[in-house]
Amino acid sequence: MSIEIKMPALSPTMEEGTLAKWLVKEGDTVKSGDLLAEIETDKATMEFEAVDEGVIGKITVPEGTDNVKVGTVIAVMAGEGEDVSAAAAPAPTPAPASTPLPPGEGQGAPAPRGEGEREKTATPTPAPSPVAADAAPPSPGGRGEERIKASPLARRLAAEKGVDLASLSGSGPNGRIVKADLEGAKPGTAPAAQPAATTPTPSAPAPAAAPAEHKPVWWDESIPHEEEKLSNIRKTIARRLTESKQTIPHIYLTLDIRLDALLKLRGELNKALEPRGVKLSVNDLLIKALGVALIQTPKCNVTYTGDKLVKYSRADVSVAVSTPTGLITPIIRDAANVSVSSISTQMKDLAGRAKEGKLQPQEYQGGTASLSNMGMFGIKQFEAVINPPQGMIMAIGAGEKRPYVIDDSLQIATIMSATGSFDHRAIDGADGAQLMKTFKELVEAPMGMIA
Repeated sequence: MSIEIKMPALSPTMEEGTLAKWLVKEGDTVKSGDLLAEIETDKATMEFEAVDEGVIGKITVPEGTDNVKVGTVIAVMAGEGEDVSAAAAPAPTPAPASTPLPPGEGQGAPAPRGEGEREKTATPTPAPSPVAADAAPPSPGGRGEERIKASPLARRLAAEKGVDLASLSGSGPNGRIVKADLEGAKPGTAPAAQPAATTPTPSAPAPAAAPAEHKPVWWDESIPHEEEKLSNIRKTIARRLTESKQTIPHIYLTLDIRLDALLKLRGELNKALEPRGVKLSVNDLLIKALGVALIQTPKCNVTYTGDKLVKYSRADVSVAVSTPTGLITPIIRDAANVSVSSISTQMKDLAGRAKEGKLQPQEYQGGTASLSNMGMFGIKQFEAVINPPQGMIMAIGAGEKRPYVIDDSLQIATIMSATGSFDHRAIDGADGAQLMKTFKELVEAPMGMIA
């Protein structure tokens, strides 16, 4: 039987994506693990792997197509022993008397839809609630077969061998059972087939909220210009920053920090780490300082959810990285407890792959607070926008020589300004001030954060 390849959800927040590039063509033979396409999600451009074996019979969504909904059939693959031309052939139109398919099922790539599309695609006459044609009967113990993640080929082979899919552990994406998982599986353990009976009507899903319409913006077309289509990443940045500024009451706290002790320690550590090929940056040490400060000031390591306050016992610091397609924030997990050499190594790897668009979702989604450093651009001070659902972000300015009072005398020191942006719904000003004070103390006496 032919296998439908559908638009995958490559991140928890992904609802649609751009099919940037096909890496296979019709007639190509693929096996599990082969790369099929490059897909631009709301965060990055990621590679999509095959989970089944077969021959690409037909590509239904051409590369470069925008706004492809998750679950849309983007290609059809012929299974083992199946004629490729048969797999590529369009499915026959069902007779009017047959049970209608749910809107969007088996229709290939749907046209862009808006509010009310469900009414447009529904059948004109009342009919019983539709049931998916390939819904599997429930297995013993009340566990429905439809709840077991398995490829169509794996399901067919399991049925032929008499293997209960519930007894297997999947090695595919998100624990999906693929053909390789059936090798060595003992036959005869599949539950007895249930006789055809009235299938319970599935509850209708809640209609998705219609996306807000963009109001037209006037601009002077008489000025020489060019227009650039927004990428999914840029759209996500615009949406999330707008959401942050509209829904989170920001409070900003700024202080000056003396860097001389940290710069001295950095030089000593780099000399010691040189044989290992590790070179610390000032930013690596600031990530460590923020992680330790968050643990020492737990009231700032929180998320406001509307009806409760989530208090984190670990500090995962998201670090802003500029890429050709926009800003992304890879995460240093447990920044307070990992070594600065590990932070440095991780950041070089994460930043490099971020600029290539090769980060995995778990590497940039989450985090308990963020750090954004624009000092390398000579920016003296700025106020960063909180990255929801986090409760704060630290903005780092440039270190520069300034007059500074040391031991009651005016001297020249290397000073940087740091500004904390706090979610005032969850973090009081006094608590934010305590975190800023702790951060300053750690930077000015850095041995305390690495001891």
